[in-house]
Amino acid sequence: MNDIEDRLSRLLDGAADRAPQVTPGLLAGITERHRRRRARNAAVSAAVAVVMVAGGAGTAVRALGEQDARKPATNVTGTPSPAKEREGEERPQHIEKVWPEAVHRIPAKLPDGRAHYPQLLLDDRTLLVMTGVNDGPRQFLWTYDLKSGTPRRIAEIPPMKGAVAFADDIAAGGGNIVWWTSYKEPGKQRVARIWTVPAGGGRPRTVADIPLENVKKKGHIGEMAVAGTDVVFSHESGGVYRVPLRGGRPEAVPGTEGYRLLQWPWASRHSRQAVHHELLDVQTGQRRDAVVKPGESRLVCGVQRCIGAVMRADGAARSGFVRDRDGSRESELPSRAYFLAEMFRLERFVMRVLPEGVVLHDVNTGTSADLGLRPRKGGGMAIPDGGFDRLMTYAVGKTMYVVDLAAIK
Repeated sequence: MNDIEDRLSRLLDGAADRAPQVTPGLLAGITERHRRRRARNAAVSAAVAVVMVAGGAGTAVRALGEQDARKPATNVTGTPSPAKEREGEERPQHIEKVWPEAVHRIPAKLPDGRAHYPQLLLDDRTLLVMTGVNDGPRQFLWTYDLKSGTPRRIAEIPPMKGAVAFADDIAAGGGNIVWWTSYKEPGKQRVARIWTVPAGGGRPRTVADIPLENVKKKGHIGEMAVAGTDVVFSHESGGVYRVPLRGGRPEAVPGTEGYRLLQWPWASRHSRQAVHHELLDVQTGQRRDAVVKPGESRLVCGVQRCIGAVMRADGAARSGFVRDRDGSRESELPSRAYFLAEMFRLERFVMRVLPEGVVLHDVNTGTSADLGLRPRKGGGMAIPDGGFDRLMTYAVGKTMYVVDLAAIK
């Protein structure tokens, strides 16, 4: 079994017992997602939660949601609400006009012609990107100055004999960048190696090796973050660990069995009612469970808020909503669209997929912006990668749009 088959098997094993019936057209089209792993949407590592609300009727569906490092967007096909159901609804203005302070346009390729894949924002003007995913065996990390348009190579991802995974779960904090790779030597068990390099550049060094005795049962490292002088991570099967950045032996954080890192110091556990249903502060022990009301579909929750749908007796979605985890401050989402609940960015912005394009909706203000993405000939449409964090990127032609959602007031 190769690495891709292994990942697919693990995803299906984890999702099979909780995934409802899927709309065939939508399932067929959710593909090719760029694997940009940060301490973000562990929410749907096994499934993309999608709420479809079409003129007050629809269905909650899920599809395979594991992302791949080779592509920066998702393709979605299917049939959202007919245009006649949205009479009088005008397409919002382009995102550059609605939130100009948040949008940067950069070339989709570096000056030397190599494609780059955005990973995260190191600060308000510095984008971390990776190259080499499709351009040969050597992979590099670069910083890209969004103000000057200047790229700078900071490190090479060390090539490893027996490597079976790309640099994964890239995270940063305290002036350090971390990631992990997976490798397997003949006759030995698979190992996940955690690496670090200064954000200013340098030679990567090993932080720790994590034995993966039974990958199918235990899973790979699922999420990773930098917390002070430590790297914190969790396995896909649960359990939060920490190891000093200077190197050492990982230690399990007590009381986190079955929990996965969501956003340090918060870890979560899913239920049939909600993704990230149970929330645990691993430093203080504080718990914060999400309220799920009768008739609601499976919610997707962050640290503070949840998004979901109210279901009819026939299993169709009657209306979508967003509210605080404790059940307060609930508001209804606009109808007549697919809402991709996985993409609950900063617990404030959601994707609204219309037949004619993709809209970003601010649940705080009710403001929407057109992303400029349009259906492709032959069907399908590119959708920006999901997550809870501030960075959203997508390509239109030869231009890469970099959106810093934290800049929107």
